[in-house]
Amino acid sequence: MTSQTFDLAARNEHPMPPQSAVPAVTIGRHTLGSPVVLAPMAGITNRAFRRLCREHAPHALYVSEMITSRALVERNAETMRLIEHDADESPRSVQLYSVDPVTARAAARILVEEDRADHIDLNFGCPVPKVTRKGGGSALPWKRDLFRAIVAAVVAEGARRDVPVTVKMRMGIDDEHLTYLDAGVAAEQEGAAAVALHARTAAQHYSGYAVWPAITALKQAVTTIPVLGNGDIWSADDALRMVAETGADGVVVGRGCLGRPWLFADLEAAFEGSAQRMTPTLGQVADTMRRHAAYLVEFYGDESRGCRDIRKHVAWYLKGFPAGPTMRQQLALVDSLAALDRLLGQLDADAPWPGADAEGQRGRAGTPKRVALPDGWLDSPDLTPAQQALVAHAELDVSGG
Repeated sequence: MTSQTFDLAARNEHPMPPQSAVPAVTIGRHTLGSPVVLAPMAGITNRAFRRLCREHAPHALYVSEMITSRALVERNAETMRLIEHDADESPRSVQLYSVDPVTARAAARILVEEDRADHIDLNFGCPVPKVTRKGGGSALPWKRDLFRAIVAAVVAEGARRDVPVTVKMRMGIDDEHLTYLDAGVAAEQEGAAAVALHARTAAQHYSGYAVWPAITALKQAVTTIPVLGNGDIWSADDALRMVAETGADGVVVGRGCLGRPWLFADLEAAFEGSAQRMTPTLGQVADTMRRHAAYLVEFYGDESRGCRDIRKHVAWYLKGFPAGPTMRQQLALVDSLAALDRLLGQLDADAPWPGADAEGQRGRAGTPKRVALPDGWLDSPDLTPAQQALVAHAELDVSGG
């Protein structure tokens, strides 16, 4: 496996490059008018949130939450809900997680033959212990043959109806076990339509800085398909800087859009060469939160569940605004749309965008940690018989959506 280290000193201190238009990016048969992809986020990027983002920027690519291949094959009810798309959502994008080529192929066949997706993304970046300890997510590319087999199987199924397949991954397990260059080249050779790199290791989780020079290195290694960069994009200016510094063909945005779906409008404007940015008032933010809640209620078909879901978004929406701890606490306990309306009506609708106080990191960063792995996982890039048995059952532990 290739090993590479980088100097991160003052990376985020670089001045923003001059504004200029960034070309559209092509992924298989799809040309994205905006070279921006919404990163799959568990419990976030459901149909309701994707709709909200598309209202601000319809020309980006919005990917579903991670879907477990086995759960899809078993037609788990919640999983079938998660792969639903709005009638006007195009391309319809689904992210698959798998540790087994046979199951991955079967899941992809359902998506393709039943016309449930126009694009499939493969998850090789998840750092969550329940995934990595079974050899999945960001642990899997260490096993080179297994990685190739899963990519090849899904690409073959996608090819039946011209559904492109992309790969999202991390740099590797830790600084001593980097996999992204080998995996990127392998994905390219097996027919992937693009690769996206979250420029952190699994050990970093979401802490520290993303290592943008790794995106540069991947772009130099993968030459025939787009390379997308992910990590520490909190604003449109960050996205411009990433593309300018790394040569990436586009960006993947995750935590930066939490409580801020209008970020995609900023990104679209930035990549068109415009300096225009969204600076909503608190009233406009409240309207967006209310619309989000309504979409969640529709998505779940259950007002109580939809309102419980919007609770986790409250702090993100109100970041930097003068709302007060009591109001925030009450909103975080809301149990109906009527209660939400009553509370939102008490906010100062004219309060202006708070600027820097509303910017920057969103979501939990956590701390570096040792990656949970199967016994002997790092001993060899080849699977042992015991590890083969382990990964064959791994999806059972994370199935259900």
